[in-house]
Amino acid sequence: MKLLKNPFCVFLILLFSVFTILQCNKPNQPLQDDLVEVKNVVFKNNELFLAQIHELIILISKDSDNKIVQKKFDSLRQTYKKMEWAIEYFLPHSARFINGPALPEIEMAEHVEIEPEGLQVLEEMLYSEEKQDKAEVIRILKKLINKGNTIKTNFQVITVTKDQTFDALRQEIFRISSLGIAGFDTPISGKFLEEMSVSLESFTPILNLISTEKSQNSSLKKILSEINQSKRFLNKNKDKNTFNYLEFLSVHLNNLSYLLLDFRREENIPHVEVTTALRKNAAQFYSKDAFDVNAFTPGKQYETSPEKVQLGKQLFNDKILSNNNSRSCATCHNAEKAFTDGLEKSMSLDNTKLQRNTPSLSYSAFQHGQFWDMRKDDLEGQSSDVITNKEEMHGDLQTIILKINQNKNYKTDFKKIFKTEKAEVWQLQNLLASYIRSLATFTSDFDKYMRGNRKALTNKQKRGFNLFMGKAQCATCHFLPLFNGTVPPNFKKTEQEVLGVAENAFNKKIDSDAGRGKFHQTIAFLQNSFKTPTLRNVSKTAPYMHNGGYKTLQEVMQFYNQGGGKGFNLKVENQTLSDKKLNLTSIEIDEIIEFLNALNDK
Repeated sequence: MKLLKNPFCVFLILLFSVFTILQCNKPNQPLQDDLVEVKNVVFKNNELFLAQIHELIILISKDSDNKIVQKKFDSLRQTYKKMEWAIEYFLPHSARFINGPALPEIEMAEHVEIEPEGLQVLEEMLYSEEKQDKAEVIRILKKLINKGNTIKTNFQVITVTKDQTFDALRQEIFRISSLGIAGFDTPISGKFLEEMSVSLESFTPILNLISTEKSQNSSLKKILSEINQSKRFLNKNKDKNTFNYLEFLSVHLNNLSYLLLDFRREENIPHVEVTTALRKNAAQFYSKDAFDVNAFTPGKQYETSPEKVQLGKQLFNDKILSNNNSRSCATCHNAEKAFTDGLEKSMSLDNTKLQRNTPSLSYSAFQHGQFWDMRKDDLEGQSSDVITNKEEMHGDLQTIILKINQNKNYKTDFKKIFKTEKAEVWQLQNLLASYIRSLATFTSDFDKYMRGNRKALTNKQKRGFNLFMGKAQCATCHFLPLFNGTVPPNFKKTEQEVLGVAENAFNKKIDSDAGRGKFHQTIAFLQNSFKTPTLRNVSKTAPYMHNGGYKTLQEVMQFYNQGGGKGFNLKVENQTLSDKKLNLTSIEIDEIIEFLNALNDK
């Protein structure tokens, strides 16, 4: 009692009481209970997932009818789709081995192949026309049980916050709008239209859990209405060859991504503070300035700016970069040809053909891996490789920097941008890279259409897009919206493919270029593999393929229509492209090419 008579002690007790009251009445406190319930939704789906795997093992052990097994497997995939939003976001490594491509994972540093596993591997087995090794199927299923147990273990210990949950859902809508709608993870069964409906339905319980009264009668209500409309649209036509992909994307999925941003604003949910390729405030894939090239730079000091772009353009066109001042970067990268040269093969300094076709610099900013063989990680490395290559520019970086430091104007401009007394090699590389990063403008008719201008595409182009997405299966490698091999929605990896390209469209002899395999000779999967380039501005970049052997888009389409190299009976043991014929008619091929013209920037 005597203690309370001390004014300082009374103050401390009051201060502690106020602090306790404030802690108990934090506006976010009820949210923590909701997020436990969010985790419980994942736990419940994961329990069902594990139970269904065990049921599949029993069916296969008893040699059950294949149709029954396939139906049970389809249910298993749909259960995964109910929790995909969470697994892909919070446990990306586990997700890769639960539902990643049925291709080896490569540990580049160790030059090691990791065998593929998971749902896509099982799909190939269970939907194959050939009788499968029962023991092997069960082995893959048991590995999937291990991954399911990993989900349970990890979700018990991680903290799931409201901003992360929203970010995960937003990421899922973009996954559906790119990989999902392309049928990327159901290449054999083609059940992606049914699965998209399940993925969209998975939003409903989670949004209900993280919403407050503020949004329940406005943005959330609109989102749930749009989900129901989207599901009805999907149920109207489940034929992947005739489904209206363009309408579903532009009317329904884009609207959902808009509404999700409205929900975030109403709920006052903060951004997850991390630089990503797709900006956190992008309402949809095709919004103006939706993408941030800085997500592809080596670090903070390499981030682009208008000043860097302007000076980089000047250097790009300056012959000071070559040994004898005879050529600049622009010599081989013509803006009129989407920064290619229009030749079959690049030409050396002494005017002889080099090994490969000049790749477009347009949209090369959005790739992890430069050159056809991906030998450089970023555009900074790409520029120095070309400058110092004795057959291309034969420049010496130290000599070039000396010339720049002796040039009053260049020296002043470098100092203004980098705040250093003398220009340095990394700064030169960064300036050239900054200019190249500015070449992605997203000003095509297709972009305009997706932003709401319904007159931007012709009917022929609309049919071409639907064929591109469906019957022709182009978008399973050229992912929307960049139309290259950088995998959405994280855009952290760029894929390569083995197509079985011939020396040219008429001489059916396999091209001997090892591609990426030259640098990874012990990895069979990478032999003769090449980066998947963008199709944006593709009609300006003829001739095609890494060797320039295909003169027109018609020749390229015929190559794919036949099933790549294997379809032409070429020996391509490790071809990653499906060798099944697409059965496209000449009219359909023309429509696809007409759509590709709509990808030209203005």
